[in-house]
Amino acid sequence: MNSMYLLAENAEDKNPLIPEPYDIVWSVVCVVVIGILFYKYVVPRLTKVLDERSEKIEGGMAKAEVAQAEAQETLQQYQQQLAEARLEAARIREEARTQGQQILAQLRSEAQAEADRIVSAGHAQLDAQRQQIVTELRSELGRTAVDLAEKIIGQSVADEAKQAASIDRFLTELDEKAGIGVGR
Repeated sequence: MNSMYLLAENAEDKNPLIPEPYDIVWSVVCVVVIGILFYKYVVPRLTKVLDERSEKIEGGMAKAEVAQAEAQETLQQYQQQLAEARLEAARIREEARTQGQQILAQLRSEAQAEADRIVSAGHAQLDAQRQQIVTELRSELGRTAVDLAEKIIGQSVADEAKQAASIDRFLTELDEKAGIGVGR
């Protein structure tokens, strides 16, 4: 009973949460070995992978910055070309408007000249027709006057010079009285 008592007393003196010293030594040895293996094999590989990723990220960022700068430059060139195209289009529109106004003015001038020519030709033709009608009326009136004179007098008026002078005198008197004249 005594040995049981000693075992029970021994068991009561030990804390179950505190490990034995040999467990601590072996645990430290295992942690050191794992730490050395981890430091020797895992850490270099992890560092290498992280460095590669870092380089890729930095390279990607540099490429993105270059691409962004190129895109910005291209955008500026495009905007400049667009502005130049707008200016050129405005200039072309203005030229077309000016040319259109010039053509319109020229056509108006030509139309006015043609209208003036037509009116002038019409007046000339009208004057010529009026003169022809007056001449025909004078000769007809002269013949009628001679015929009447012959009937009234009862004899023939044979002298052409006298006949023409009489007709002219008669027509002149008639023009003065009636207000009929050539060119009116």
